[in-house]
Amino acid sequence: MFSHIMIGTNDLDAAKSFYDKLLGTLGVAPAVVDRHRIFYRTKTGTFAVSKPINGEPATAANGGTIGFLAKSKEEADAWHATGVAIGATPCEDPPGIRAMGERKLYLAYLRDPDGNKLCVMHPMG
Repeated sequence: MFSHIMIGTNDLDAAKSFYDKLLGTLGVAPAVVDRHRIFYRTKTGTFAVSKPINGEPATAANGGTIGFLAKSKEEADAWHATGVAIGATPCEDPPGIRAMGERKLYLAYLRDPDGNKLCVMHPMG
């Protein structure tokens, strides 16, 4: 259904440094830079960060969340810890198991330095 997700930033260099480290915990290669944008391409999709083309400041989506998939609880914990160490702000509940009916997910949430809400998810079986 989706080809890519793109969010805005006010500091592309800082965003690249942040996401290279954060997504590196999930095995994603460093971003490819294309003028005012950076791209993280994987077999399962593309995540991009861009300075707004209209020249206005980037703002975080109210109610929006960008979700990333972790291979394990340990990978999700490393993602969360790395994010906090490099300037993200924890949000929502602490990392842990959430039940959605009979389905259990291990989730962790952060806000990046631009205020975008991020989540990492590991299905628990």
